[in-house]
Amino acid sequence: MSQQQPPEFGSQPSAADEEYSLPCAEALLAGTLALMTGHMQACCDTHRTAMARKIVANLQMLGQMNAFTPHFRTMLWNLQGRWAEQGADSGGQPAARKAPSSAELQRALWVAAPETVQ
Repeated sequence: MSQQQPPEFGSQPSAADEEYSLPCAEALLAGTLALMTGHMQACCDTHRTAMARKIVANLQMLGQMNAFTPHFRTMLWNLQGRWAEQGADSGGQPAARKAPSSAELQRALWVAAPETVQ
């Protein structure tokens, strides 16, 4: 497979400049990031709700892929949970949340914060 060279500075872009050949995991991750951008820029809630559901589904699929390290997959699962909590299944409106307890905060941190700082 030949590597495509980047276009010369100042040259006219072509359709081939927009074509990418990515491994499956990277393509799904790139598509998910594009959906996240679109979600933030969407003008109507109908589109935002559909995009949020797709983002949750994509993050769930990414979290199951062996192409990523276990730590990265854990981060993807946490992110998927946060998107789901934000109301992807409730019409795009943020769900009412209570403040997390200190035990929940400690469990959520990868490294526990010290009790005191000198």
